[in-house]
Amino acid sequence: MAGSGVDVKLVGMIESPFVVRAMIALNLKRVQYEFLEEKFGCKSDLLVRSNPVYKKMPVLIHQGRPICESMIIVEYLDQVWPGDHDHATGTNSILPSTPYQAAIARFWAHYIDDKWLPKLIEVMKGETEEAKAEAAKQVISGLQLLEEVFEQCSDGKAFFGGDTIGYLDIALGCFITWIKATEKISGFKLLQQELTPLLVAWAQCFCLHVAVKDVMPETDRLVEHAKRIRAWRIEAKATENNAAAASTTDT
Repeated sequence: MAGSGVDVKLVGMIESPFVVRAMIALNLKRVQYEFLEEKFGCKSDLLVRSNPVYKKMPVLIHQGRPICESMIIVEYLDQVWPGDHDHATGTNSILPSTPYQAAIARFWAHYIDDKWLPKLIEVMKGETEEAKAEAAKQVISGLQLLEEVFEQCSDGKAFFGGDTIGYLDIALGCFITWIKATEKISGFKLLQQELTPLLVAWAQCFCLHVAVKDVMPETDRLVEHAKRIRAWRIEAKATENNAAAASTTDT
């Protein structure tokens, strides 16, 4: 959602699953915002000024003040635009209502980023086919673990958050089309009906949700983006090697 004259801006690229997290949260909270799209391979002055420590997207700018890191942004939006069937916005809380449930959601969101995501990336970037195959096994194993988490958290309903999209839905759901793109690039089937039927059904519901469907990038777009990243890395590596060779020659 976008609008002119709003005091909420989001800096990032649609291909970034972390940016998609922020977009989904903004849509869930029905917050009008302006999307300031970054160009691939070039970090804008605004991005660098707004996140001088990591220089990474997304950055949410609210009333001129930047907030960084995707799940911190999600929590910020949940606090600034509180839910629990809020009468002013008609929205729900993103974080679970009890401290224990919120802690569990944060734990598994951290697991997704810290343990599971690196293996998904390795399926595409692994140096050998054996390494990619091993990474794919670990991605599938992680999804089976998250299947159990879903069963425990969802209480038989459509989402990790129950009847509505919650914190853990956003944490994992932003990667759904990247899972599909990785499958297309690598040839490994990762999200499998026979192994994780609950997550397969959840993924379909998640992507059709009104807050999600218009911000999830298409699989083919992500495949092309992955190719651009690979080409950029090869070029950067060649430049680095050439510079190193020149330095050796000079000495």
